[in-house]
Amino acid sequence: MKKINFIGVILFASSILTSCSTPKMAFNLNEVERSRVLKNAELYLNETPETVTNSSCARSAGTNHDFYSEGDYWWPDEQNPDGPYIRKDGFTNPANFTSHREALIRFSQISGALASAYVLTKDEKYAQQLVLHLNAWFVNQNTKMNTNLLYAQAIKGVATGRGIGIIDTVHLVEVTKAIAAIENSEALSKADLITIKLWFSNYLNWITTHEYGISERDNGNNHSVCWTMQVAAFAALIKDEKKMDFCRNFYKSTLLPNQMEKDGSFPLELKRTKPYGYSLFNLDAMSSICQILSTKKDNLFTYTTTDGRNIELGLQFMFPYIENKSLWPYQHDVMYWDEWPVRQSSLLFGGLAFKNNKYINLWKSLNSNSTTPEIIRNTPVRYPLLWVLN
Repeated sequence: MKKINFIGVILFASSILTSCSTPKMAFNLNEVERSRVLKNAELYLNETPETVTNSSCARSAGTNHDFYSEGDYWWPDEQNPDGPYIRKDGFTNPANFTSHREALIRFSQISGALASAYVLTKDEKYAQQLVLHLNAWFVNQNTKMNTNLLYAQAIKGVATGRGIGIIDTVHLVEVTKAIAAIENSEALSKADLITIKLWFSNYLNWITTHEYGISERDNGNNHSVCWTMQVAAFAALIKDEKKMDFCRNFYKSTLLPNQMEKDGSFPLELKRTKPYGYSLFNLDAMSSICQILSTKKDNLFTYTTTDGRNIELGLQFMFPYIENKSLWPYQHDVMYWDEWPVRQSSLLFGGLAFKNNKYINLWKSLNSNSTTPEIIRNTPVRYPLLWVLN
């Protein structure tokens, strides 16, 4: 990564998604993020790596190196306690195994903070600490995670794993941004970088060819969006242009026209028992796809279907309800209603792309460090410096 002079820098939409003729926008993301980033990074400087090998569950059908999680909304059947679990949409069962997911989220948080601190300071101590975690997850034979999600979101008595579980690795997306940010640092050896990229290449192949990956791609709601965001990010890291092109076309031909209504809403998310949180999550994920894949010649932010659907329409729909949640005309979420919204990445990415200060200012005003696990889980974009500058 090239050295960047941050003194007096005026940030505007990333060069990967705007043309040279685009007018500048007075917004310094470095200044907004510096204090938060450095404070969080300092907290992580002494944290030791924790991977899937640090915890296990007797119900897992996998090995010590396989990621395992259990479906959130599945509970014991009171009428048949020893039988298969039953679904209660929107209500999380606290007894289900989530340790691997928590370790992955922790890894993503650490990666984002340390890489962002390195971007701001070029201090090798941040990169060195990040490499310890990267190697633990992707290089070290004793601790690394296998390149599949065969056992994610299992259901007792129903399934040892499901394609729907692939959404759990959405937290690796920002890890790829962190890797790119320190790629040319002294801390990351060429050999380790090759091994790390090979891990992502193998995982990318699995989620695009295995039946679980195909079912997740075709799921139809936020799962399809998050599958695409992951494929796009992993392909960008290893420079797989073919898969990036697939994701661009998939966004245009399938995700946007099939999931967004003509008013900018997401009907499939509004049907859920947590319609507000899911709508925010899906809009963030779609905006992230645009941020990852947009180029000067192919700007997904401005791409519009023949009947007028585009990502700006989605932002226009949600903006009033982010600004004033009391206006939300739909059902309130059955859980975590009070904790939303936070710094939704769609506001930042959209604000930069469309030169909209209303979006930027609202983004700045929202909580940037939620401590609620469910909110953290559903905001995989936490460190925007990695997204805008890379």
